[in-house]
Amino acid sequence: MDGPDPNPPGPAASDIQRFTDRYFVKSKAVVERFGDMTVTYAVFMRRPVIFTPRLAVNWLNAVAAERKTEFAIELRHPEGVWVGAGEPLMYVTGSFKHLVDLETIYLQKIGPACVAAYNAYTMCVDLPKVSFLAMDARHCAGQEMAEMMAYAASVGSAAAKRDAGAVGFIGNATDATAHYFGRAKGLGTMPHAIIGYAGSTLRATEMMHETSAPDDLLVSLVDYFGREITDSLAVCRRFPERAAAGLLGIRLDTHGGRYIEGLDVAASYAVLERHAPAAIRGYRTEGELRYLVGTGVSAAAIWHLRETLDKSGFPAVKIIASSGFTPAKCKTIAVANAPVDVIGTGSYLPDRWTETYATSDIVAYDGKPSVKIGREFLLRKT
Repeated sequence: MDGPDPNPPGPAASDIQRFTDRYFVKSKAVVERFGDMTVTYAVFMRRPVIFTPRLAVNWLNAVAAERKTEFAIELRHPEGVWVGAGEPLMYVTGSFKHLVDLETIYLQKIGPACVAAYNAYTMCVDLPKVSFLAMDARHCAGQEMAEMMAYAASVGSAAAKRDAGAVGFIGNATDATAHYFGRAKGLGTMPHAIIGYAGSTLRATEMMHETSAPDDLLVSLVDYFGREITDSLAVCRRFPERAAAGLLGIRLDTHGGRYIEGLDVAASYAVLERHAPAAIRGYRTEGELRYLVGTGVSAAAIWHLRETLDKSGFPAVKIIASSGFTPAKCKTIAVANAPVDVIGTGSYLPDRWTETYATSDIVAYDGKPSVKIGREFLLRKT
């Protein structure tokens, strides 16, 4: 785990009482009146996760420094390791007076990050040859959540690189959190707004080309007018040198209300029959079929675009896919071996927020083990 953040996100010590559960503030007053003691908290979650503790640990250490005390933080697992449901994630030992009002905030910092990292990990492992872009910032509830989610994606990605040799996440959308991916700035393609502004997909791509660095991957977004194939080929013919050099990309972001140009249900099945027949011959759920042959950016849509580009003499043009790439969709895209080069996603954010709830219980008072009935599994194993 990297060193402490000099400015960890979260409230300063002077503001903690405003943001913590009131019964912790009342408990602090009790301890201050009747006497302090050393306590140990165990932190755990009720579902499997990828351990992602850095933001919580850095904030705890920052508060300890402000309060002129120390917390002994014992991480039970390295950062980026899979942890089972109910297993203690870490133990935090220190003054009860200084720890009792911190629980609300450090749990906020650890639970969602651990689940998001788990989701990012599974996506990267299922599609190990695909590069991912973290495009979650617009879906986050403020800057603090955006920081947490970028960190989580980087941890899940690093774990997938380690375990599966995956390419993983190569960057994210904003400059503020690009450092988690080893970059100085965020990455991006093209918004629909620029196409409406330019009046055509081709003109918007030309504008982007004129204002981008020569070696940047030029990406054209092709669903605005519903002419994904026509506009893709027009862009490739306008930039043949870039297309041949692999410096041109086509981004599919077709919404779920229609098929991409040239496809319908029957044509989608036919595309997969040509390129990935096994994907449609086994039992598939309704959701899996939607990802395979449904509307929007399906496996069939990706294969259809790749097939067209190759037949038209543009085999080096990259395909960037976005629109609802959840862990479940990534798994189905992998089943179809869809030829996607980059996936832009914010859908590794936890889908069921209740799964992100972390819990913290005191398991020792002045070194004496004690925990409420039913939570004995949190006690330290000797």
